[in-house]
Amino acid sequence: MSGVSDMSAAVECSGVSKSFGPVQALRDTDLALETGTLTAVLGPSGCGKTTLLRVIAGFERIDAGTIRVSGQAVAGPGLHLPPERRRVTIVPQEQALFPHLTVAANVGYGVRRRAERDKAVEAMLELAGLSGLGRRMPHELSGGQQQRVALARALAPDPTVVLLDEPFGSLDAALRDDIRSEVAGVLRASGATSLLVTHDQEEALAMADSVAVMRSGMLVQQGPPQDVYRRPADLWVANFVGRANIVAGRGGGATVETALGTLDVVDPVEGPVDVVIRPEQLQLRAGARGATVEDRRYFGHDAVVVVRLDDGQRLQVRLPSADPVPVGSTVAVSCPEPVLAFPATDR
Repeated sequence: MSGVSDMSAAVECSGVSKSFGPVQALRDTDLALETGTLTAVLGPSGCGKTTLLRVIAGFERIDAGTIRVSGQAVAGPGLHLPPERRRVTIVPQEQALFPHLTVAANVGYGVRRRAERDKAVEAMLELAGLSGLGRRMPHELSGGQQQRVALARALAPDPTVVLLDEPFGSLDAALRDDIRSEVAGVLRASGATSLLVTHDQEEALAMADSVAVMRSGMLVQQGPPQDVYRRPADLWVANFVGRANIVAGRGGGATVETALGTLDVVDPVEGPVDVVIRPEQLQLRAGARGATVEDRRYFGHDAVVVVRLDDGQRLQVRLPSADPVPVGSTVAVSCPEPVLAFPATDR
C-alpha cells in the first residue's frame, strides 16, 4: 500500500512502527479500513496483530508513522490522542462484563449522556437479539449471549470503529461457528467499521470483507478473502492461509512441468518454480496408476484424502465425503485448473 490518504477509509495507518525494547512488533505497516466493512487481521502468534489493534485503540504510542480515524490524525509525530478521544471501542478476548450490573447497565455503560442511554440500550439489545433480557445478570446468560452483550456494549456509544481481539477464543468449537456468524450479522446491520484480530484462518475467511495478513510485524497482503486465498502474495501466505500442496516444477511460459504432468499457470513463469495447488483443485481417477491412497480424513461435508505419488511426494486432495476412495487403492491424480507458481528462490 502506498500510504496515500484514502478519504473512504474509517481508519488509515501509514508507515506505523512500534518496538518494545529490542523487539520490533510493527514495521512500517500500512492498513486501511474501508468505512462500513469488517476487516480481519490474520497472522501467527507474535506477528504484531494485537499490537496493531492496541495502537489503533490508543493503548500504545507508536514510534513512527501516522494513524487517522475518519480522516483525523490521532497518532503521529508529537501526537497521541488518548483512547477516549478516538471514538474507538474494543471487544476483548474475555467479554469482561461487569458481573454486578444488569445486561442493560452493561450495554449502557459507555454511553455518557443519560438522555441518550435508554434509547441506545434498547436499540442495541434489539439489534443483538437480546430484547427482553435487559434485567438479567451476566451469569444468567449463555456464553453466546454474553458475547453479544459485549458487542452491544461496544456499539452503544456509536463508535467510528469497533476492534475485536480474538473474541471467540473462549467459546467451544460447536458454539463458535454460530456466534461468529451472529456477530458478523450484528456488525453489518449496525453499519459499523470493524477490525477483527484472529489467528483462525477459517474465521477470517468466513467473516471478513477484507483480510489483512501479517508476518513479523509487517502487512504482507490485504484484499477480499477469495483473493487472498486464490492469489496469495507469496509461498508463505499460500501455506498459512488454508491448506496448500507445494510441488516443484519448471516454468515454460504459460505452463509448468511437474510430477503431475504439464499444468497451466495463472501468470507466465520461467525456470525453477514452486507450484501452489489447493487440495480442492486436484481430482482423482480410481483404477488408474500414479499414486496410492494413504489416508482419508472424514469431515462430514467433505473428506481430505492423502495420496503418495510414485516419486514419494504426498499430496492432500479435498473430495465430496460421498466419494468412495479406499485407503490402499491406486489412483491417478490430475489438476485441470490453472495454478499459481512462484520462483523457487521464494522458499
